[in-house]
Amino acid sequence: MLGTRVRRLRGAACVLLLSLLLMVPAFRSASLRFLSAAASSFSVSMAAASGSGPPPSSSSPPYAPGTLSAAFVTCPNQSVAKDIARAVVEKHLAACVNIVPQITSIYEWKGKIEEDSEVLLMIKTRSSRVSALAEFVRSVHPYEVAEVIAVPIQQGNPPYLKWVEETVPEEGPK
Repeated sequence: MLGTRVRRLRGAACVLLLSLLLMVPAFRSASLRFLSAAASSFSVSMAAASGSGPPPSSSSPPYAPGTLSAAFVTCPNQSVAKDIARAVVEKHLAACVNIVPQITSIYEWKGKIEEDSEVLLMIKTRSSRVSALAEFVRSVHPYEVAEVIAVPIQQGNPPYLKWVEETVPEEGPK
């Protein structure tokens, strides 16, 4: 139990640190590469720790880097985060959404420095569906400007990546 809490805190701290590093142009490229790999690893380790996640898979073709993305959305509270997470999974815009509670965001908005407690969504989807995902999030999100950013997944646990590919269709319903 304590080990899980430490892993969650460590994961949340990494997300926050990398978010800050993304704001510094000199660190942005390296941060994006690390964040992409970390997002893949974090979701796989969390699924393994909880005993949930996709079923094991037999051999499959190699993963094409960048086919999938990890998208990040901040929400004002747990209720909004759960509503958006459930909706994107139900609409097959995502295979999995991790909800990371209690993050602190510091940002400039309308000329003032703001600090808010937020909830972070880590969304695994196809790169080809990021635009549809962002459009949906914007349509239901309470913020005037919703944060929806995505980074391509370069590598990860092959059975997990295959499961995401099988769960999220390349195109929306016709």
